[in-house]
Amino acid sequence: MELRKTSFTTCSNLHGTMRPCFSVSAMDRTLSLPFTVIQNIADARPKVRYIIAKDDAQNTLEELSRCVHAVSGSLGTGKVKMITKEEAPAEQRHRELYWCDGVVRLQQADFDQLLVNLRMDAVFVKENMRIPWVSEAGLVENILKVIKEYKDSRNLQPLRAVILGPPAVGKTPSFSSCVKFTSFTIKPRRVVLTLKTKTKRTMGQAQEAQEILDQINESKEQNGGRMEDQFVIRFFRNRLKSMPCQNQGFILDGYPKTLEQAKDLFALDDEEEAEEGKPSFDQTIMPEFVISLEATDEFLRSRVMHLPEAMVAGTHNTEKELMRRLADYRVINTEEETVLNYFDELEFHPERIDVTTDTSPNMKDTVEKIKKIMKSPRNYGPTPEELAEMQRQEEETPEEATERKRKQEEWSQRLNEVKREEYELLEAQSVPLRNYLMQHVMPTMTQALIDCCKSRPDDPIDYIAEYLFQHNPQVD
Repeated sequence: MELRKTSFTTCSNLHGTMRPCFSVSAMDRTLSLPFTVIQNIADARPKVRYIIAKDDAQNTLEELSRCVHAVSGSLGTGKVKMITKEEAPAEQRHRELYWCDGVVRLQQADFDQLLVNLRMDAVFVKENMRIPWVSEAGLVENILKVIKEYKDSRNLQPLRAVILGPPAVGKTPSFSSCVKFTSFTIKPRRVVLTLKTKTKRTMGQAQEAQEILDQINESKEQNGGRMEDQFVIRFFRNRLKSMPCQNQGFILDGYPKTLEQAKDLFALDDEEEAEEGKPSFDQTIMPEFVISLEATDEFLRSRVMHLPEAMVAGTHNTEKELMRRLADYRVINTEEETVLNYFDELEFHPERIDVTTDTSPNMKDTVEKIKKIMKSPRNYGPTPEELAEMQRQEEETPEEATERKRKQEEWSQRLNEVKREEYELLEAQSVPLRNYLMQHVMPTMTQALIDCCKSRPDDPIDYIAEYLFQHNPQVD
């Protein structure tokens, strides 16, 4: 079969993945045309010298920008910066693409290719080949399907979890160790402060923001400085429904605390009504993993009492505050009515972990149990810096490891030698003291103790003191 003189021009993968227009020789080893086109050419050698392989789309760059917005909205924060064609080649940061195997620098020819105004049709392919199209209408019309395939193939579905438990049980250390599972870890206080700040920033722009802030301030005045649940839940829902949390997931730290808070937080929106046979909760923000850390009050009290003063200062982890918080927690979380029952009834069965058996430093055993429950992280994997460090460790030679071990053993040996010398020095310094004690004190003291045992006086201490006074060799 002779294909040397046949070349192809492709504008997109026939299965929907957009690629730049390019021409390649059929003998080129980097040939990436769909197998179906190659198979058709192999079955019936065409007479034409060039074949255009593309879908039916005739999109402009402006239309293609819809794909960029869709990708950003489905995989990122939803933010997109638009630049003019004059700005693109001028700035260094616009000339770099972060690819899976490093940074690719765009050349002027790449920008020219993107800006070329050329319309093409795959006439020969349509008329003479049978193609099993997947996205015949092009990338723009099928971008959501492409994004779904991308997320499924790379396991980028958002991971949503909540870690619950009594005060001082260790939610925050466990929570901090799970950061690699998702980019967004959410604490109640942080959410409230962040959204209050955003509300203040928009006061001059929207009357609604001012009204919300006034309601919050009025509520705090009426409740002794505490914010009502309706505002906290409102802030939480806004945060959980934001694009970053929807696309990359989240981990809730200790919230919701009560059954009512859970019902309000994960309820459907007012305009949404639960249809028959469908869930009565908001599936877009419902945690996939519910983890409950459990411990007795005495264990928690002992843990807090052994914390360094620097860690306790300025917090609620004093003994008095802890006992108050524990009492409040036990009141709102009884065996019959607890926030865990809410998740259990919805078939999101909580994973209970007893932390009283964890004696490892920094709750390492508990963290490992949580990681085992959540399984592998759903993200893009290690960063370039982490990959470089991993590669450095792998390239470390056995000789370097042996040398490091030898130095550690040498250091340990020197440390033991220093300890031995210190012990011998203390022994030498104590010899005169022991000799003085044995020569001038112990003989008289020993005889005093013997006489005391023989006499058995009512006040042995006074008897020994009187004996020592009467039998003092210096007085004699």
